[in-house]
Amino acid sequence: MEKLTTKIIFITLALVLAGCSSSVKEIEIVPDKSAQALFVDARTALDNGLYQKAISTLSAIDSRFPFGPISHQVQLDLIYAYYKVGDSAQGIALTDRFLRLNPNNPNVDYVYYMRALINLSTEDNLFQDIVGIDRSDRDPSAAREAFNDLKRVVTNYPESKYAADSRKRMIEIKSRLAKYELSVAAFYLKRGAYASAANRGRYIIEYFTPSPEVEPALEIMIECYDKLGLVDLKKNTLQVLAANYPNNSLIK
Repeated sequence: MEKLTTKIIFITLALVLAGCSSSVKEIEIVPDKSAQALFVDARTALDNGLYQKAISTLSAIDSRFPFGPISHQVQLDLIYAYYKVGDSAQGIALTDRFLRLNPNNPNVDYVYYMRALINLSTEDNLFQDIVGIDRSDRDPSAAREAFNDLKRVVTNYPESKYAADSRKRMIEIKSRLAKYELSVAAFYLKRGAYASAANRGRYIIEYFTPSPEVEPALEIMIECYDKLGLVDLKKNTLQVLAANYPNNSLIK
């Protein structure tokens, strides 16, 4: 336990120092240049991973030349830079603004895709990963928002270069959401709320099949129906379990 605590403290200090160091080096007073010259500076900063510097320069262009010919690209680059520095609030606000003001922009697929990535980034937690904490019971609102945006890309822009990755990420998110529903079902079961637990299990069957969570969901449903004295529902669910998981321990 002591070694783990020391490791977390070390990583925390390293991240804080790295953040301070990067902010000191990257944030500079934006010079008085033309929009094109500043845009070149911003792109150079992006290419070199100096995202805070890029944000400062791009923000200056956005405020000084809001209606210029590169204004849309500036905003797109700002969205990416905010994503890279982990500023989800600013990133989401900017994507929302872009979509509201430019619904027919040819890069709308990219903006939906980036908003999904930003929402997914809020699900990441370095320290919980380090100590092995199960996060399946956390509020999945951000994951749902990401799923909806990725679905928009796949459905409305099937030829988009972001469509393939969007499909892949949708599968991963479905697993995350199924785990959440299963954790809620187990919570209800543990507390004797059998009807609520069974309903959560049925929700998993309806919306997350196929997934690894289906088998335990069926098990929960069977136990709940048994506790509630719902013989026919228990029998039908056992038949579904037997047909799909014949080696399950509940199958006699």
